[in-house]
Amino acid sequence: MATIAETINEAAASIASDTSRLDAELLLAHALGVGRSYLFTWPDRSIADAQLMTFNTLLARRVAGEPVAHILGCQGFWSLQLAVNPSTLIPRPDTEVLVETALSLCRRDTLDVIDLGTGTGAIALALKSERPRWRVVATDASPQACRLARSNAQANQLDINVFCADWLHGVADESMDVVLSNPPYIDANDPHLNQGDVRFEPLSALVADGAGLADLRSIAEQALRVLRPGGHLLMEHGYDQHEAVQQILKRLGYCDVNSVKDYGGQWRVTMGLKGYEHE
Repeated sequence: MATIAETINEAAASIASDTSRLDAELLLAHALGVGRSYLFTWPDRSIADAQLMTFNTLLARRVAGEPVAHILGCQGFWSLQLAVNPSTLIPRPDTEVLVETALSLCRRDTLDVIDLGTGTGAIALALKSERPRWRVVATDASPQACRLARSNAQANQLDINVFCADWLHGVADESMDVVLSNPPYIDANDPHLNQGDVRFEPLSALVADGAGLADLRSIAEQALRVLRPGGHLLMEHGYDQHEAVQQILKRLGYCDVNSVKDYGGQWRVTMGLKGYEHE
């Protein structure tokens, strides 16, 4: 019988991923019905034949390129565990920078906040988990994504309002203190669309016209109507787009335009403030 350590080593060698060992550990822990810590505590334990068969079935899907989150049906984000499916993007660690930035920038106890293109609900739910008195709204153009976000809100016992909308369509004028979004920002010709996990994610949540800037520009334009004077807009974008996004915000009249880097040192979030001259 193969041991836990032997199985992980062999599986990791077969996965073409930067996180191959982590992937193998997550899949094996799932097949065994244990937490990852069990694998480190009992590396010499033998794996029963039935459990090994289950693991090999999961492993074959990963070797074929299917994301671990889709195989397991869940993904951790912030302090939350979120259900995922192919109708939305898989929440990524770098998007936590958007949450961190909003929390540090907006310190009032009660605020009206909206997350656009919410997908799994990750950003909205992370903010609500940290600021229970914030009134958090989440929108998505996909009915399937809205259902998933509502389900994740219920599973995590967090009260947010989720509804279907194309960005800020239907949102009242000057009704929000914070607008956030992780919108599509990849150019349609980007070769990375044919690599890795993104092959299994919806193109509508990844690709935008205008060299990837069209949705970022549209959100920035619409947010001026919806934000109260002094309100904040924060958007995630590609590693090489921060200068272009800053220019978009400055041309629209946003103040205090700035960008922050993600955990890998890449520019990831740009923000701006709606000045009081927009009253």
